[in-house]
Amino acid sequence: MDYIHGSETKMWRFPNTIYTVKPGDSLYQISRQYGVNVQEIRNINQITGNMIYPGQRLIIPIAVYTVQPGDSLYRLAQKFNTTVESFMVLNNLSSSSLYIGQRLQVPQYTEVVVNVDQANVRRRPGTNFPIVAVMVKGAKLPVTNSSGNWYQVELFDGTRGWISKNVVDFNVYGSQLPITTILGFYTLAEGPTLPSSYDSFVSNTDAISQLGLFMFRIDADHPTEIEKFGGDFTNEYVENLVRIAHENNIKIFPVIHNLLYERGNVTISKDTVKAMLATPETRAAFIQNVIELIEGYGFDGVNIDIEDVYLDDSGRLSAFYTELGRALHERGYFLSASVPSRVSDQPFNPFSDPFQYAPIGAAVDEFVVMLYNEHGWPGSGPGPVVSIGWMDRVLRYAMTKMPRDKIVAAVSVFGFDFNLTTGRNTYVTHEMAINRARQYNAEIIFDEETQTPMYSYTDEQGNQHEVWFEDEASIQAKVQRAWDLGIKGIALWRLGMEDPEIWTMLRNETVVRR
Repeated sequence: MDYIHGSETKMWRFPNTIYTVKPGDSLYQISRQYGVNVQEIRNINQITGNMIYPGQRLIIPIAVYTVQPGDSLYRLAQKFNTTVESFMVLNNLSSSSLYIGQRLQVPQYTEVVVNVDQANVRRRPGTNFPIVAVMVKGAKLPVTNSSGNWYQVELFDGTRGWISKNVVDFNVYGSQLPITTILGFYTLAEGPTLPSSYDSFVSNTDAISQLGLFMFRIDADHPTEIEKFGGDFTNEYVENLVRIAHENNIKIFPVIHNLLYERGNVTISKDTVKAMLATPETRAAFIQNVIELIEGYGFDGVNIDIEDVYLDDSGRLSAFYTELGRALHERGYFLSASVPSRVSDQPFNPFSDPFQYAPIGAAVDEFVVMLYNEHGWPGSGPGPVVSIGWMDRVLRYAMTKMPRDKIVAAVSVFGFDFNLTTGRNTYVTHEMAINRARQYNAEIIFDEETQTPMYSYTDEQGNQHEVWFEDEASIQAKVQRAWDLGIKGIALWRLGMEDPEIWTMLRNETVVRR
């Protein structure tokens, strides 16, 4: 199936060097330190004056550094939070000697990839130290330091260990490609046309950073408790997913939600959350059950996907995230939240209004903005599930409420078939969309304005249809926009429904970080 593309659009890419402000720092000092204009730092961090505060995280827009008096590779590695070896490999340096005025590419991300069947990660650099994790061939690990014949690497749970240089390949990246986190949402089978996410996950572990299991729900009958969701699965099934994730250095967590109790009835969802949020005691009881779920399966944390909430529960919802974050962080666990899209502090729609971005963003490690469904809700009319313009609008608002490196843009890999005659729409996977285009001999075009593929057809009853869906090109555009905005990455809802070429694109055109 051929696609019609308009003119290519060049987009500006900037790297994500992060500087944490120290007491006594000024924008002028920081700009001198990195050789960057003060106004550039202001613009990219949305700062209007000169006020900065200790602990503030600033993005420094720098891809190439000009060597200054007193610089050494060791000092530059410290300044840019990387390693001497990364600088040398990226810049093809044969020695560590530098000269004033020399221009160096700044390493943005360094990883090692396991090249043997199994590799041990140890507590310290040496074979006599305890093993803390075992990785399989192809596992990717971010490099944070090196010592002799060992690399210090970061593991799925945020801890660090050491791996021998003899069992890995070393990769370092500058700013030529987008560097992104990929969160894959995982479900069980949803019927004959919607397979489970298992095959997609195990076939693409090299291009996935995190896995969120949409397999747990707040119990409507006992709202401080958690129930299994989505089908009849065993503990062994979940434990196997945890094992596969961890041996590939992928962070894995349950997604606990309040959805789909009864088709078309969101009152149950709202009432369930209201009962869970009601008092500090009910919230504490639920938080304890979250911790027990994490510990029972060996998860690395949790994603909370609360979506239907009464507006008068807004404050209690923010308090819940604050309390949950405190409890999880005390135990070293990761907190992710999936939150509906907003574009303003003003009331926007009843679905997203209860969600206060600033307090939730402060409480969590990762803020997953659910960008779907811009179109596709009943009565919406035809259009993309997530256009590039909608993505940009929501993310720019979110960036005013929290550090942008916490933000993940959740995008669809599915689409909708809009029946323009009846006004109804139906869900389509990528495979269904392509097959339907072939069935009706429809020409697929790539809509440049929304960066989304679509086509039109007339069915046997004479009804007019538009189909809007996602493919490799539309997901690449979203990865690129995430990189341009400096956010953490994107999430895919959900694995098993996507264009298989997405994975080829992620391997060849991006850097998927752990």
